[in-house]
Amino acid sequence: MTRYIIIGAGAVGASLAAQFELSGLDYALVGRGAQIRHIIDHGLAYQRPAGTRQIRLKAFDTAQPPSLRQDDILLLTVKSQDVAEALAFWAWRAIEYSQELTASDLPIVTFQNGLATEAAALRLFPNVYGASILTPARFTETGRVVVGGDPQVAVVTIGRYPHGTDETAAKLVADLGRSDYIAEMASDIQRWKAAKLLHNVRNVLELFDGAEDERAAFSAALVQETETVLKAAGHTFASHSERTVSIAHWKIAENSGIRAGQQSTWQSFTRGASSEVDFLNGEIVLLGRLHGIVTPYNRAAQEIAGSAARQGGFTALLPFANLRRLAENHLSFSILTHSRPKAHQTGGSRGFA
Repeated sequence: MTRYIIIGAGAVGASLAAQFELSGLDYALVGRGAQIRHIIDHGLAYQRPAGTRQIRLKAFDTAQPPSLRQDDILLLTVKSQDVAEALAFWAWRAIEYSQELTASDLPIVTFQNGLATEAAALRLFPNVYGASILTPARFTETGRVVVGGDPQVAVVTIGRYPHGTDETAAKLVADLGRSDYIAEMASDIQRWKAAKLLHNVRNVLELFDGAEDERAAFSAALVQETETVLKAAGHTFASHSERTVSIAHWKIAENSGIRAGQQSTWQSFTRGASSEVDFLNGEIVLLGRLHGIVTPYNRAAQEIAGSAARQGGFTALLPFANLRRLAENHLSFSILTHSRPKAHQTGGSRGFA
């Protein structure tokens, strides 16, 4: 019987565990820190539009993880910035009753935003499945997760990485459907992740306070810059018309506890956790540098968010004027640099190889 090992007890991981518990699927939720200790000792306060339930979960601390079985499937639900550590922790763990197999032989499903996780996982795991998830979920309080999706919890698109579908993907979709998710398969999962990244680069704006019209203009510039860079890197974008399931009646329920402007990036800063901005806006900065495209807007967002995360103690929104000014400075510098005549270089290489 398949068991799902859910790695990460934040909004996505804990809600998956709660839904699996309610639907009778076998699972183990594994996490670290105060969140998982609270869940182990007291259960999870799981808030949905219909109300809040205190649910006891099969939860484990990473200090004492569950033994692995040959029919387990790993669901990686940590934030992108924690992926490298999680992959290294799990990849070479032994599997019960086998002298040769390790966790790297198990299927692993990556739920992260951005485009970096799948390739990192494929370095260690031959069977990688990307998951693009739309979920109005919040984790800002230890022991509590709020999910406002209605009537289903979330929308999930799953496919093999780098491409394709198979029986494992079909089973994932079927089990998620049993657990009150809208789920579908896609043979081109990176197109779905790239399309989501067009929206995720705007998450960082939730950290800033400023006039709505100025924020809207900056948001449009972020998305346009992101689209240009992703296209240059060879990415294309899935559209809603390509869905194989209808999400026409799926929505964020009113009075569900989910508020606009409080997505995953804002939640991480509010909890004092590490920042995922390096894998959202930072991904665009990286690809821009690789393909010779300046990215002043994403770069400014990454730099200010990085400084704020390093300083800690995020208790108030940041001044939007600082973000705009830094982006303008980067833009002006890039124009100056590209228009400046290059000096003629003479002489040899001074013996450096």
